[in-house]
Amino acid sequence: MNLGVDTVRSIPQIVPYTSYVTFLFQISGLVAMETNGSVMSLQDGEKTCLSSVSNETSTRYGSIADSLPTSEPSTVETTVLSPRRSYITVAVLCYVNLINYMDRYTIAGVLLSIQKFFVITDSTSGLLQTVFVCSFIILAPIFGYLGDRYNRKFIMIGGLSVWVVTTLSSSFVTESNFWLLVLLRALVGTGEASYSTIAPTIIGDLFSGAKRTVMISAFYIFIPVGSGLGYIIGSFVAKATGDWRWALRLNPILGSLGLVLLAVLCPNPPRGASDTHGGSTIEHTSYLEDVKYLLKNKSFVWSSLGVTAMAFLTGALAFWTPIFLSRAQVTQGIQPPCITEPCDTSDSYIFGVVTVVTGILGVSLGSTISRRLRDRVPNADPLICAVGMLSSAPCFFAAIVLASTSIPATYVFIGIGETLLSLNWAILADILLYVVVPTRRATAEALQIMVCHLLGDAGSPYLLGAISDALRTYQPDTHVWNLRSLEYSFLLCPFVGVLGGLFFLMTALYITKDRKNAELLAAGTIVTETDSERARLPPQTKTTLCFKFSVL
Repeated sequence: MNLGVDTVRSIPQIVPYTSYVTFLFQISGLVAMETNGSVMSLQDGEKTCLSSVSNETSTRYGSIADSLPTSEPSTVETTVLSPRRSYITVAVLCYVNLINYMDRYTIAGVLLSIQKFFVITDSTSGLLQTVFVCSFIILAPIFGYLGDRYNRKFIMIGGLSVWVVTTLSSSFVTESNFWLLVLLRALVGTGEASYSTIAPTIIGDLFSGAKRTVMISAFYIFIPVGSGLGYIIGSFVAKATGDWRWALRLNPILGSLGLVLLAVLCPNPPRGASDTHGGSTIEHTSYLEDVKYLLKNKSFVWSSLGVTAMAFLTGALAFWTPIFLSRAQVTQGIQPPCITEPCDTSDSYIFGVVTVVTGILGVSLGSTISRRLRDRVPNADPLICAVGMLSSAPCFFAAIVLASTSIPATYVFIGIGETLLSLNWAILADILLYVVVPTRRATAEALQIMVCHLLGDAGSPYLLGAISDALRTYQPDTHVWNLRSLEYSFLLCPFVGVLGGLFFLMTALYITKDRKNAELLAAGTIVTETDSERARLPPQTKTTLCFKFSVL
């Protein structure tokens, strides 16, 4: 005997409510009950049923509600931070971000001296960046998982403490222990993985809308600024002291100050506070469920592929450009070749200045264009990223080809290309924040970091160095061929840039829908698996039991 749903719904007219509930749970079969305004989709094509309880709100899988349910306990976060405290927090996070990227590219700024000190080839030199990024890849998902579930402030403090110790230790490695330097550079990735994964999610929880875009822009503008200062300060300190290792000792000192500021001034804001005006009830889900959700988010997937192409391009250019320009000047007779360290680091200094200026200009311009176009063009953000990537590719191609004949022209095209590429930094972070629900943002940051570094700048410095070493075997020990071998390996970068632009164009096709879905989930509205099936619960209804059962 099979009882349909309509038959069961008639029971309350015959028996008292309590007897009705007892009757339901005594019947063999599947009984499904949700009392907090959520949705449950039954298998085998059953109807979707909505239910809620008066004065209660949903704690739907991955969603956020505005008030506390009266039944089962949940993770409650209700702290409201003042605007002044929020701005101070962003300032501290920006400072630590600056130091992180200064340290990342200080090695590149003194790479020529490191090559002479340890007597290593191009491919071996590339390992210094590759192992750092590889540890970053391994640890980012772990910190992403922890960042969505535990105190984010304590996680960042722990990671940055490891970063300070390992960075300082790497400056004391002797010339016979190059592989110890490689190991310590790998451990440096611990601090950056904890910080880069979690810090943007804290900003996302402090601000929303246009303010979030501005704050994210302020945070990400320190990526090119920090990178450029890494070249500038690294080359300046190495030249002033006559020892490249002192360039590595400055960053831990500045990082220690950032660690203190982080511990004293930064809070751990409620997850999703900016989306729910200060308070939220959050139901955490398993890591596997979070990953499944993100893989179904097409905007997240395609934008992550675009970020990967961008990471490949920037990683290779940032690591090898100073040496490439130095070899170009040696070939033209502008400067003599470096025989013993310390080597001339003027190219690192100039490249650092160009990176800082173009970074500030590009990030500011990109965020401004995004704010002005977003209301009129819903998919403006990925389109801006696509234009930036596609336009920068021919600029970098021209810079690579012209290096052997004109250094000024090379710097001009590098500046234009970096400006176009920097349009994307703040926009990319904002895309992730508004297409992913707050309870999964740290996981999303971690997965995106893992993918973009694994397939991007983890391998690009080593790959270009390996190609250069392979080509140099045809005409070894000639200055012209030393330049040409690195030039030919560099030509891979513009093609990857074009590929990244195409990935962002694909993102533009899905971003409007995915952003709306994330907003509905954050507001407590249920979005079903099918795009056309959406339901929003009325604020107050009586409890309804939805089930399927059979009596044999």
